[in-house]
Amino acid sequence: MNLLKEVLQHEVFPALGCTEPIAVAYAAGLAARELPGEVDRIRIVVDPGVYKNGLAVTIPNTAGQRGNLIAGVLGALIRRPELKMEILREITPATVQRAMALMAAHKARITYDPRRKHFFVDVRLGAGRHTSRAVLAHGHTHLTRLEVDRKVLFQEGEMEGRAPALLPYKKRLKRLRLADLVDLAEGLDAADTAYIRQGVDLNLRIAHAGRGLPKVGHYLMDLVRKGYLMDDVFASSKILVAAACDARMAGLNFPVMASGGSGNQGIVAILVPWNVGQAFGVAESTIVKSIALSHLVNSYIKCFTGDLSPLCGCAIAAGVGASVAIVFQLKGRNLDQMTLAVNSLVSDLGGMLCDGAKGGCALKVVSSTDAAIRAAYMAVNGHGITAAEGYVGPTAEETIRNLSRIGLVGMAGVDVTMLGIMRRKSASPKKTAHAAAPGPRRRP
Repeated sequence: MNLLKEVLQHEVFPALGCTEPIAVAYAAGLAARELPGEVDRIRIVVDPGVYKNGLAVTIPNTAGQRGNLIAGVLGALIRRPELKMEILREITPATVQRAMALMAAHKARITYDPRRKHFFVDVRLGAGRHTSRAVLAHGHTHLTRLEVDRKVLFQEGEMEGRAPALLPYKKRLKRLRLADLVDLAEGLDAADTAYIRQGVDLNLRIAHAGRGLPKVGHYLMDLVRKGYLMDDVFASSKILVAAACDARMAGLNFPVMASGGSGNQGIVAILVPWNVGQAFGVAESTIVKSIALSHLVNSYIKCFTGDLSPLCGCAIAAGVGASVAIVFQLKGRNLDQMTLAVNSLVSDLGGMLCDGAKGGCALKVVSSTDAAIRAAYMAVNGHGITAAEGYVGPTAEETIRNLSRIGLVGMAGVDVTMLGIMRRKSASPKKTAHAAAPGPRRRP
């Protein structure tokens, strides 16, 4: 299969809610589909990144409930894994009540395994004397083990490995260079074009819905109305992404098209090049190709940094993709200028931390958007950060590898530190069921 199509299939998909809690719900749905009888107990183990990312985010259709645990319980009760990353659209008030009752009775638990350094979700369900289990690894919908009553129905590879190999398409993607990604984007067909346009429409719709929320997008619009912020392409792009992120993190019932497996990254990777291209009068066919390139660059970077890095993916992956896309729109296949854009944005936002999905992500997508447009504008005018400065390299590929080393090696203790802070917060007297701190790690 064409590599662009594989990236679009595995990394770019509609998602209702934050993708980490959805993945937990999806795994629970897979396990529940195999389970005879009604679910009466749930045990979930995730990697630290999934735990962190899903801790504080609102789950759609739950009247404000938050976190991975309730998402997993709801997925087990819904039993519709065929819906994949839109499984939460089947939530009803009655389902929420049942989920809350299981949690209140301490029949549902979630922990994280600090030994897991890659994406991992392990859901075990019980119904009387029956049990079932589903394990996801390598990606949000990638099933690696399924069993019922200890009978293995499906297993892929060595599930207990602590550092799983990349999936085949990611291995191929990781070997490419920026020039190869441009080639792939320029070769998209009618089906790819239609799918990318679907993503634009989905993300524009949730952005429109988010404009009514008194959150980050609202206050940016207020600054424009009062004349404190210029009404230009920077402002309109920042308002667009902020409103979409506001709506998504608040749990509004609108799917987004993800990029690199992340909804917020999809907002940046799609809406920034779309809005900038529209503002500059770029032909729609070129804008769509640039968004394909944005998706490819985002997914390419995450082959090096990992799915859930201590660094904010909206900045160092989706923002880079959006900036390269803008250069492509304005200057075509100019690899030197694309490299300048990559280096400038990475130098600017390379240290932005990811402390999980929550309302504050709207601030980060705004910063990413502003930096992406600025880096692209400087690049098309021949200016940008070069290898003479900091940790950026002489090529885009080397800069990305350097950034990956900083995230994986230099910042190896960051997630542990942040999770410690989160656990102390969630153990306060004001804690709610969704935020219960994980107990001591026990082997599942």
